[in-house]
Parts: sequence; structure tokens; C-alpha cells
Amino acid sequence: MNEKQENADTQVQELTEKDVSDHVFERFAEVKKSNKIKELVTFQAMNKHMIMAHNQNELKKLGNIVASNNKINFAEILEEYEKHLKIALESKPTIKTHSNVILHIFGFFSSSFNQVEKNKFFDLLKQYKEEKISIGAILSEINPTIYRFNNTYLASQTYFLLYSNPNPGNVFAVLEKNKIIKN
Repeated sequence: MNEKQENADTQVQELTEKDVSDHVFERFAEVKKSNKIKELVTFQAMNKHMIMAHNQNELKKLGNIVASNNKINFAEILEEYEKHLKIALESKPTIKTHSNVILHIFGFFSSSFNQVEKNKFFDLLKQYKEEKISIGAILSEINPTIYRFNNTYLASQTYFLLYSNPNPGNVFAVLEKNKIIKN
């Protein structure tokens, strides 16, 4: 296989912002159909980092809307939530907003990382900020850490689902490497 073919095989098609928006609104339609506040709370939690990458101000408003569930009826909550979700997703994520989300995610692990791991993390972030790697590439590097530390909250985030490069076997490769090291 020549170099050009290898590069074509390793290139990954990242989702467009329209794909992201479509996915989120399909899931939101399921929340509306369920007509349950519990489903909205779960939806908000699962989409927190993805919304944060789009618009932090709207994320805060959405959180307040969900928290108001005892004050107004659920139909009004859904209507208001959908309005602000649309506003949030109209803002396209930038390198700055993605970097902020990545630093927020780093906070989940920073106390467990050794200095080498911290340096690697900040090197990846620097590469991303310098546009040497994509958001999908950095998230694919971070993704195995979620499983390493068994962080179910981050594992449920649509941010990783929607923005990570699909890399089949990535987690299994890391797990296999750890198994070899331990044996």
C-alpha cells in the first residue's frame, strides 16, 4: 500500500455542525415525546459539554430552565428549552470554546494524572490550538482516559460521540496494552 492510500485509509470524516444539530434535535424530539422531566434532565446532563462548546451563556440558561421544573408546567419548559437549544446550536464552536471544554474535561482527571500525563495532555491541547490536530483527534486521544478512570458521566457525553474521530478498537488497544504491561 502506498503512502497516499495509507493516508486515505486513516483519514476520518468528522461530522458537520448540521449533523451534530440534527442528532441533538432528534434526541430532543424523543424527550418531548416522553413528556417526562427525568428525560429532560438526562438530556441536559448528556449534552452539557457539547452545548458548552457552542454557547456557554445558553448552557447556563438551559440549566436554569430545567431547574425551573417545579415552577412552570412541563409543556412551557419544553418550549422554552427548545428555543434556547436552537439559539445555542446556532453558535458554531471555535478553537477557543472547544479548548475551554477540553480544559473542563481535564479537571475530571488532573488530580489522577502524573506529570508525564499532564504534559502529554497540554501538548495535545497546544497542537489543537495551533491547528495541527483536529478536535476529533484530541478527543480520540482523551476518550480512553474516560474508561481508564471509569468516569460514567463523561462516557455518557454526546460531546465525545459527536466530535471524536471514530477509531474502532482504540479503547481495546489501550486495554490490551495495559493487560500486556500488567502481565
